[in-house]
Amino acid sequence: MRVTVLAFSMIAVSAPACSAQQPATIDAGVSDAAIKSAFASAPADWQPRLTPDETMRQCAAHRNSPPQAAVQAIRQRARSAIVYLADGKLVGDWKKGETIAQSGYGLRFTDYPPRTANGGNCYACHQLTRAELSYGTLGPSLLEYGKIRQFGEIATKAAYDKIYDSQATFACSNMPRFGTNRILTIEQIKDLVALLMSPESVVNK
Repeated sequence: MRVTVLAFSMIAVSAPACSAQQPATIDAGVSDAAIKSAFASAPADWQPRLTPDETMRQCAAHRNSPPQAAVQAIRQRARSAIVYLADGKLVGDWKKGETIAQSGYGLRFTDYPPRTANGGNCYACHQLTRAELSYGTLGPSLLEYGKIRQFGEIATKAAYDKIYDSQATFACSNMPRFGTNRILTIEQIKDLVALLMSPESVVNK
């Protein structure tokens, strides 16, 4: 009995010490240097991708939970980067959008120099159709996205903005900034908006 009580006492005493441990911090300079050295042979036009912009620096510094002032600055910076075409049209061809959503091509060393247009790889994070069996769950399901929003103009613009630069909607979002980082063209973004917002789209069936 004494051994049991002693063992229990040792556990009780040591437990608070374990739970009080703080997560290790990593010096940003060390991590940045490691990244640059790992991609020392990267093409010249890739080099800017190795240096985080102000938004990424803020998100990293605050572990993706920035204070409200930083949140507002991030969102405002993202909004100011969004480009709209002069004709004001935000919706393209949903069938092309589905092709873009299915494609994971682009931004890898094996994709350089580019042999075809980049894809959005949307199914890696989202469910978009009931027929698709292989999809990720990092992002929310987008089934009936436009239908739920009654295919409204405000919702259409919100979808365009979110795809163009997700930081405009949610600071430190995990979603790629497809327009700001020139991953997709404006026409491709419009096609993805159509995939979400067109009544005829497979997303809304």
